[in-house]
Amino acid sequence: MTTKSPLLEKKEDIIARIHEASKYVPLDRLYLSPQCGFASCEIGNKLTEHEQWKKIQLVKLVAQEVWG
Repeated sequence: MTTKSPLLEKKEDIIARIHEASKYVPLDRLYLSPQCGFASCEIGNKLTEHEQWKKIQLVKLVAQEVWG
């Protein structure tokens, strides 16, 4: 999941990528996290605090759906 853009990725797209990866690595060995955190450079990324929390909520939602 990218933290470089404020746009939320589609939950279904993330889940599809996880299932694609599970063809090569067992699902119980896969993890989901935001890309490089939220401040991967000195000035950070152009996301508001609200946008950051929306991304964290999406990570949680996807993880609950995939790994229950």
